[in-house]
Amino acid sequence: MRSFGELEQAIMDVVWAEGTPLTVREVLEHLNRERPQPLAYNTVQTVMDILRRKGWLDRAKDGRAFRYRATKSREEYAASLIDQVWATGADRTATLVRLFDDMDEAEVAELRAALAARRAGDGASGSGA
Repeated sequence: MRSFGELEQAIMDVVWAEGTPLTVREVLEHLNRERPQPLAYNTVQTVMDILRRKGWLDRAKDGRAFRYRATKSREEYAASLIDQVWATGADRTATLVRLFDDMDEAEVAELRAALAARRAGDGASGSGA
């Protein structure tokens, strides 16, 4: 799985942030609030359809429009990127040590708690933040 392109990432950020199914028009309005050059409706619609075909979005008919929702979480996306790193043959231990070196104490404590909970068998994975 490749990382998202810039517009794919922006669309997924909107969908994940809202947490409820959105129409193309609603996503477009969110995106255009932040952009100096507005995007065209058809551009956003095309990219959302590509994300649907890739399995990241699902859609359901709502009147004459479709409402799109994320099929996978932001955390699942991040994990897929890490899997991509592992596929390169990178030394997992060295990579993890380097990653953990960049974490602050609160993040390390949260990770330790999530690992302890997993070891205890309750499947908790932290706050998701």
